[in-house]
Amino acid sequence: MTSAIPHPTPAGGAAVDELLDPAFLQDVEHRSMADVRVLRRRAEQEEVNLSYTRRLLQGRLDIVRRELQRRAEHDGRSLVDLLPEILAEKGRGPAHGLGRHQTVQPASPEEYESWVHGLTPDVDLSDVMGLADADLERAARALAAAEGQLSERRRGVQQVMDALAGELARRYRNGEADVAALLADEGR
Repeated sequence: MTSAIPHPTPAGGAAVDELLDPAFLQDVEHRSMADVRVLRRRAEQEEVNLSYTRRLLQGRLDIVRRELQRRAEHDGRSLVDLLPEILAEKGRGPAHGLGRHQTVQPASPEEYESWVHGLTPDVDLSDVMGLADADLERAARALAAAEGQLSERRRGVQQVMDALAGELARRYRNGEADVAALLADEGR
């Protein structure tokens, strides 16, 4: 009997849904500088939250995939012996992120850990080596599907961040904003 891949709440939930709604950026050019900065900080926080969640998810996926590979190749080493290789990201392609410098921390790490754990509700990944191949394969499918969806939402949030940063830059470039006022606000 094969279980279907679960359909979890989308990564980031309602907070990210709101950012991805086209209405979020509607009339941004008419909003105050303070409002645009607040919107940009909200988007930045959600991007950090999604990035953290993706790292958690990717770590589990890497371990599950490596265990499946170890079994298929009849590799005599234990998964523990392979951890340095897994953690070094051997075999993984180049990063697809935008290399953004993050200035904030994830808001609720336990919430994101719980979300990732909920992706495989019927497969306990705390004992990967003790799981049947079918369970590992089911977990790998669920994690990979969630990672793809999460990455897509993260790219969308990054586009919102870019639009907001672009609006701020436009205002400074056109003389609609005062750098001295910004520095005074930042100094408070």
